[in-house]
Amino acid sequence: MGPRWIFLIAFALVFYGTGAAVIESFVNYASWPLIGADEFIAYHQFISPRVLTFLVAPLLLGTAFTILMLWSRPAAIPAWAVWAAIAAQAVVWVSTVTIQLPIQFQLSEQGLSVELIERLIQTNFWLRRIPYALCAGLFLWMAARVIGADGEKRVRRQPRRE
Repeated sequence: MGPRWIFLIAFALVFYGTGAAVIESFVNYASWPLIGADEFIAYHQFISPRVLTFLVAPLLLGTAFTILMLWSRPAAIPAWAVWAAIAAQAVVWVSTVTIQLPIQFQLSEQGLSVELIERLIQTNFWLRRIPYALCAGLFLWMAARVIGADGEKRVRRQPRRE
């Protein structure tokens, strides 16, 4: 698999993950206080494996492909941009493991807690959505560099019309 494909897969996964996480953060979490206390545990246990499959797994793959870009990336992408994207993703993963997952486990075991949901929403915004938005912005900038470099090559290759 060449540098272009590694970048394209990482780009696609980062943007897929960004969209899925925005829905999870701003739609799903915000609706949890509306779920009845009697139904909350069943709902939370129902949705959790689906979040792992359709959100967490693609995000993990996106991080793996971002790391692969350290060794194989289009020439137009500087190494510092990849390192910055990895750093942003690392903030997300450390926050997930140390803050958000323990909250999720508590919600799954104890049930509805508006206080825990508010803490989840707040920490999720600052420690996951902001860093991942920066990561997505970096990927957009990297894509612009790759597209710009490819466009310049095409212009140089075309014969001049006079």
